[in-house]
Amino acid sequence: MDAISTDEPLRYGIIGSGMMGGEHLLDLAHLPDAVAVAIADPHEPSLEWGVACAGHDLATYRDHRALLERDDLDVVVVATPNHTHRSVLDDLWDTDLAILVEKPLCTTVADCLEVQRRAAGRDAMVWVGLEYRFMPSVRTLLDQVAGGGCGTTRMVSIREHRFPFLQKVGDWNRFTANTGGTLVEKCCHFFDLMRLVAEADPVRVYASGGQDVNHLDERYDGRVPDILDNAFVIVDFANGVRGALDLSMFAEGGRFEQELCVVGDRGKVEATVPGDRVWFGPRDGSGPVEVPAPQDPDVPYPELHQGSSFLEHRAMVRALREGRPAEVTVEDGLWSVAMGEAAHRSIDEGRPVLLAELGLPELAQ
Repeated sequence: MDAISTDEPLRYGIIGSGMMGGEHLLDLAHLPDAVAVAIADPHEPSLEWGVACAGHDLATYRDHRALLERDDLDVVVVATPNHTHRSVLDDLWDTDLAILVEKPLCTTVADCLEVQRRAAGRDAMVWVGLEYRFMPSVRTLLDQVAGGGCGTTRMVSIREHRFPFLQKVGDWNRFTANTGGTLVEKCCHFFDLMRLVAEADPVRVYASGGQDVNHLDERYDGRVPDILDNAFVIVDFANGVRGALDLSMFAEGGRFEQELCVVGDRGKVEATVPGDRVWFGPRDGSGPVEVPAPQDPDVPYPELHQGSSFLEHRAMVRALREGRPAEVTVEDGLWSVAMGEAAHRSIDEGRPVLLAELGLPELAQ
């Protein structure tokens, strides 16, 4: 991959300037080596929001294809609703633009596999926005695990007890057909972290979940929302590591929104989000020891995903300048969606689901 060697800041186009697109624009406004020059969104209030987040005048388009006719872009961010990612990406494959596509990569494994096929045929970077990897406490936990203090990893558990889904333009996120389902839309982050810690691909998923509290009285054009609001998910990895997810989206009264725990044969590492500490507890009884996870002083908005999207952008810019590949790949995005899709199938059918059933035949073992 060739480095982008221009002396000017990298020029960004943002496709989708809603809630997450606005966060990207806020971040880019504080990166000295990046500048947003154009945004596209069919929803006029979202365009106005995008301009406000950018903090300066920039070109606006109602159709992203018009934005792509510009000849001055280096990078495009795709931050549109989940179910549109595949079609927007289809319009980008023949360009030479670097791409950051928000999570989830797509809403189905089938679409992710097609994206993987098309991305493999181009030289320009494709980076998937699984920004939880860049959260300070999560990053510190990952570093502690990589340092070997836990020994051989055997278990990864993640609890997210949080507030219900926020309301978005057109209420698109109230329906599984648009989101891929809660365990794809929200939990792809956690499945990505599990796979990263396990250092292996998943082979089997078993899940139990339902929609028991949230959105039950809502109606949109006569339709009742069908997104799950709680679940337990168990993931078996090829090397014997086990992952567990505990999700509740009606538990906003807790101390922490997320708790992550990795246990090995020599110790245990714990982290919280939000949080600025990680705890390492060796089995010899000498712990737990607190490990600081300080916020980077360059982060302008630590309240937005703990600054992780800013840190993700900074890492991507550096990779583009140095000619290095994406740190978060299309393959990573594919696996995070596959685990969520398998979990939903497990809930629907009341049985364990093999990842090979989802069109991933290399996992038949």
